[in-house]
Amino acid sequence: MKKIIDAKLKEKDYRLTDQRRTILDVMLKNPGKHLSAEEVFEKARKKSPGIGIATVYRTLEKFTEIGVLYKSVFESGKFRYEIYNSEIHHHHHIICLNCGKITEVQDDLLNDLERRIEMQGFKIIDHELKFYGYCPNCK
Repeated sequence: MKKIIDAKLKEKDYRLTDQRRTILDVMLKNPGKHLSAEEVFEKARKKSPGIGIATVYRTLEKFTEIGVLYKSVFESGKFRYEIYNSEIHHHHHIICLNCGKITEVQDDLLNDLERRIEMQGFKIIDHELKFYGYCPNCK
């Protein structure tokens, strides 16, 4: 994964400063977690106390733009970020309405629907599906 990320950064001629590297390290050390900018900021400050929240926001957005991170909107319009994996086309989540836990669904449930849409002339690039309910601990 790190080689893929380095290649994307090099392709986009994006210089990885110490603070940007810290943010990337936070994301790499939290695979499968959907971190908010504030959570990334808190974790990054432990390694780089001088880092600013604006730097975190800008870096997360830039990483999303160049395909290093995947950005999703969950509760009350808050963005959450995770490492983008180009080998996983689908992106489905189950969100617990009580504790807020976010779990990824590994099966691609929309393959047939995508094929039908593409038969109408569209080219599907990606999709995201969210289920809302209660996790086993909260039900």
